[in-house]
Amino acid sequence: MGRVTTTDRRAVLRATAGLAFTAGCATSGAVARPAPSPSPSARRPGPAPGPRRFPGRPAQLTHGPRTRPRVALTFHGNGDPATATALLRAAEEHGAHVTVLAVGTWLDEHPGLARRILDGGHDLGNHTLHHLGVNDMSEADALAEIEGCADRLRRLTGSIGSWFRPSRAARASPLVEGLARRVGYPHVLSYDVDSLDFTSPGAPAITRKVLGEVRNGSVVSLHFGYADTVAALPAVLEELDRRGLAAVTTTELFS
Repeated sequence: MGRVTTTDRRAVLRATAGLAFTAGCATSGAVARPAPSPSPSARRPGPAPGPRRFPGRPAQLTHGPRTRPRVALTFHGNGDPATATALLRAAEEHGAHVTVLAVGTWLDEHPGLARRILDGGHDLGNHTLHHLGVNDMSEADALAEIEGCADRLRRLTGSIGSWFRPSRAARASPLVEGLARRVGYPHVLSYDVDSLDFTSPGAPAITRKVLGEVRNGSVVSLHFGYADTVAALPAVLEELDRRGLAAVTTTELFS
């Protein structure tokens, strides 16, 4: 064997050190593997669903098909976030999905609720920026109200939301209907059952009002922010189930 040079000894020492380091990091002789990719649930969620056009349906929708045993419970998204969370939880415990029309300033104050609503399998939509009488505004002001909420929804969820509902009115004026279409909402979402829960009549009165009027295809107007609504919802859902009426999102109702 030839003479070992200083350079050769250094090469051997480097190689030996490398082997020792590898052995120290391995466990029981295991072979190092690449780190697994994040699970789908750990990845950043994609954009929320946007508005859909339902061919053959009017621009303003008050109810879905009367031939199928489905109803949509829709909530005006405003008020105490604890009440909102309680209502979402109650719906989910009964296997129900709802539609939330959120006020833009409410989303500013409670941005995490946008994703909470979507993660629960519910629809999320636009209920104007400040919840003022949008039908009574000038064109520029009404457009700013619709666009302002749409911008917040887009920033928080990646879309302008599934629906638009005018604030402080069951139906949109022709002007507001056209502005909503310009922003990207093919339909305005109205309703055929008004729970009147915002008058705080008590849970039994809300339950009677809803169950006395609801039928196949109904769209029910309810609100976050009211304790009476939280108290009434379980009884409403139980009776809907007894009648064979599934509480689904508005998108499901019209699909």
